[in-house]
Amino acid sequence: VQLVVSGGGLVQPGGSLTPSCAASGSISRFSVMGWYRQAPGKQRALVATITSRSITNNVDSVKGRFTISRDNAKNTVYLGIHSLKPEDTAVYYCYVDDGNMGYWGKGTPVTVSS
Repeated sequence: VQLVVSGGGLVQPGGSLTPSCAASGSISRFSVMGWYRQAPGKQRALVATITSRSITNNVDSVKGRFTISRDNAKNTVYLGIHSLKPEDTAVYYCYVDDGNMGYWGKGTPVTVSS
């Protein structure tokens, strides 16, 4: 499984970004797809997940600001991030699980700064 992650960048507080994660082949085989982030000096932490039935879950710290979605036709999962805060600065990683193994994509950095 290859995961191509893109869409990070530098954004001012209050801004928005939509990182994407494109998988090789159909994403319908993945029981769950998700986004994690790792802030400077901290451990990698879960941000949001979406199941094969498009059931989503966000951690409390991003509820109302982050939206995970998937496009099966494009084999891609997205993370819409809005109302960005400096504490959202991190490298964002895509993760998929096919029920047997998990796979990570390379991270995309998001920097929130004025």
